[in-house]
Amino acid sequence: MQQTVRVALLGLGTVGRGVYRILTGNAENIAHKVGAPVEISRILVRDLTRDRGIPLDPALLTDNYQDILDDPEIAIVVEVMGGIHPALDYVMAALKRGKSVVTANKDMIALHGKELFAAAAASGAGLLFEGSVAGGIPIIRPLKQCLAANRIQEIMGIINGTTNYMLSKMTQEGVDFDRALREAQARGYAEADPTADVEGLDAARKLAILASIAFNSRITLNDVYVEGISKITARDIAYARELNYVIKLLAIAKETPGGIEVRVHPTMISQDHPLASVNDVFNAIFVRGDAVGDTMFYGRGAGELPTGSAVAADIMDAARHILHKVPGFIGCTCYEEKPIKPMAMTESKFYIRLMVADRPGVLAAIAYAFGDKEVSLASVIQKHTDGDRAEIVMVTHRVREQNLQDALRLVECLSSVDRIASCIRVEGE
Repeated sequence: MQQTVRVALLGLGTVGRGVYRILTGNAENIAHKVGAPVEISRILVRDLTRDRGIPLDPALLTDNYQDILDDPEIAIVVEVMGGIHPALDYVMAALKRGKSVVTANKDMIALHGKELFAAAAASGAGLLFEGSVAGGIPIIRPLKQCLAANRIQEIMGIINGTTNYMLSKMTQEGVDFDRALREAQARGYAEADPTADVEGLDAARKLAILASIAFNSRITLNDVYVEGISKITARDIAYARELNYVIKLLAIAKETPGGIEVRVHPTMISQDHPLASVNDVFNAIFVRGDAVGDTMFYGRGAGELPTGSAVAADIMDAARHILHKVPGFIGCTCYEEKPIKPMAMTESKFYIRLMVADRPGVLAAIAYAFGDKEVSLASVIQKHTDGDRAEIVMVTHRVREQNLQDALRLVECLSSVDRIASCIRVEGE
C-alpha cells in the first residue's frame, strides 16, 4: 500500500452522505482496488452543529472552504453541494490549485463545463462527473472511453426518475397528472416546486451533457428543445395503450446531415421498444453507435447510494491517476463545432387528439387542411361522441415538424374544430 489519498467533501446532503457511507464502509475494498487508502479528511458544511444522521467525527467538519483549499494534503475535492454558486467558485479555485475535482452537479457542468475543463487542463488536474447524469448508471465514462471508437448516431433515454414515476402511475393505475404528482411528492421523488422535473428542464440539462460528449460538439441548455409532461392526460395514456404505444418523457439526441437534434418532450414509443418497459423511478439510456450498434444502460437514476456509487468510482479513478502520476485524464472532447438542427426541421410521426363538431364533412375538412401542408395521415379513430361533439384521434406518417405545426394552425382555424387537445411525437419505430 502506498500513501493515503486524501479527499474533501463539499456538502453532506443526500449524495454527500452516500459518498461518505461508501468510502468508509467499503474502505478496505477500495484501498485494494486503488492501491492505497482513500480517506475523507475534511467535510465542508453550513452548520457545524446539525445532526447529519450518520456516525461522524465532528473534527472532520468545517464551515470555511479555505481550510480545504489551503491543505496541501487534500488531493481530491468532491463537490456534492449542488447549485451554481458558491459551488462553481469553490470548484474553480480547487482546479486552479491543481486539486482534482469530482462532481455530481449537472447544472454546473451543463452551464459552465467549458471553463471548468479549461481550468483543469491548465493545471493538469482531473475533472470527473459521472454522477451528474443518471445517478448510478455508468454513461459518461462509457461514452468517453468504452464507446470512444464509435461515431455515436443517436441517444434516446429516460433520464428523469420523477416524471417516469408519474407516467408509470398514470399508465398502470389510470390516475391523472395531479394525483401522480402528489404521490411523487409524498414519496420524496418530486420537490415542493416540481417545475424542473415535470417541465423537462432537469432532463434537458443532462441531455446537453450527454450530447456534448457523444457528438464532440458543445451543446448548451439553450440548444435543447424542451416540453414537459404537464399536459399529458389519462385519455392520452389510454389511447396510447390502444395504439400499442407507451408515453415516456424522452431525451433525444441525433446526429443528422442537417445538424444535431437535441430535444426533450413526451413521446409515444412502441410497447415493444426496450425503453417502454422502464418504469417507476428507474432510468435507461439507449445509445446507437456505428460500430457497436444498439446498447442500453439501465438502473437507478438518482438517490443517495446510486449517485454516491458513481461519485465514489470517480474518486477512485482520480486517486489512481494521482498515485501513479499518470497524465491522461480525459478532458473536454468538444473539439468540433457542429450546427444545431432547428426543431422546425426535425421529423417525427405525431399523435393528435381533436375535439370537433359531430356533423358530416368535418373529417374531410380536417384531412384537407393536413394534406394542404403535406401531412399524411396513417390512421384516424373516432371513439367518443355526445351528439354535438366528437373526439378524433389521428396518427400521422413521418413528417417535418414545421409542416405539422403549419397544418395544426390551419386545423385550429376551422369552425368545426373546438380545440386541439393533444399533440405528442411518436419515436422509436
